[in-house]
Amino acid sequence: MDLLAIDTRLGDLQSQFWKAAGETLVMASIALVLAGVLGLAVGLSLYLTRRGGLFANRPVFVVLNVLVNFFRPIPFVIFVAALQPLARHVVGTGIGIWAATFGITIAATFGISRIVEQNLVTVSPGVIEAARAMGASRSRITFTVLVPEALGPLILGYTFAFVAIVDMTAIAGVVAGGGLGSFAQVFGFRQFDQVVTWAAILVLVAMVMVIQVAGNQLARKVLRR
Repeated sequence: MDLLAIDTRLGDLQSQFWKAAGETLVMASIALVLAGVLGLAVGLSLYLTRRGGLFANRPVFVVLNVLVNFFRPIPFVIFVAALQPLARHVVGTGIGIWAATFGITIAATFGISRIVEQNLVTVSPGVIEAARAMGASRSRITFTVLVPEALGPLILGYTFAFVAIVDMTAIAGVVAGGGLGSFAQVFGFRQFDQVVTWAAILVLVAMVMVIQVAGNQLARKVLRR
């Protein structure tokens, strides 16, 4: 192979690499936002409808709890493949970054909801009782007392969730989900190119480290207020 052909291949590989990195960032960011909102809603509902909660409702709590417990343990590589028919109806395709983002969002929603519920449980009941004694409505207590009190741990929880979501984007590459996972599979693993594989790994690690540091610093500031 002459030098021109080598340069052309390296240039094409580099272009594909940064395209894949961008796809991973897009998938992770969109999934975190959507799953973050949905997971917060489900997690709040779990906490508020449990026995002794502000909106105690056993039937609602049981249904939500069963749904979370059912979907959360499913290995993502199986889950994203099983969701392909539904993804075709929702986003118009069963493969690619949008189908992968759909699957990641659904899977992450159940994980984040449990993180939210567990962090809300740590809020002192005395704080909530004090707010109720002052005549605050249940909705006002939820959004002005409960969530702010748990904000620091919630930020750390969402930081952990982002790390898991990045991991999901890599797994999604196995089923043609795009991103660095797919890039490493096609150009690294299948062609026995360890340089390509480790380049993808290093970029994924860099993404995680940046978010981890940012999340830790933000949580520290909130906890010091």
